[in-house]
Amino acid sequence: MLASAKGKFLRGSGKKVRQVVDLIRGMKANEALSFLKFVDKRPTYYIGKVLQSAIANAKNKGLNVDELVISKACADDGPRWKRFRAAAFGRASEILKRTSHITIELDLKKK
Repeated sequence: MLASAKGKFLRGSGKKVRQVVDLIRGMKANEALSFLKFVDKRPTYYIGKVLQSAIANAKNKGLNVDELVISKACADDGPRWKRFRAAAFGRASEILKRTSHITIELDLKKK
């Protein structure tokens, strides 16, 4: 791991974010950024932000961005925001607004 970035408490369930993260794992960093623009899923916005942050961290360390590969990308479940909605017969039903934590690590391409 040469550079990494984390996004915490981001809206979206871990299961849905993992679907997109699995697509970019192992790709070159620049390819993954352009690939995310064409994936029609909501978590691509957050994943793109975290990936841009990891690339900026690598640039700050003086690394060549063209040689970077996503070595580790994971999406874990975060805490759930609990809300209530009115239900029949004066009851309340619970709504769970799910969050996730995204971690992306970049490494040099292995030859």
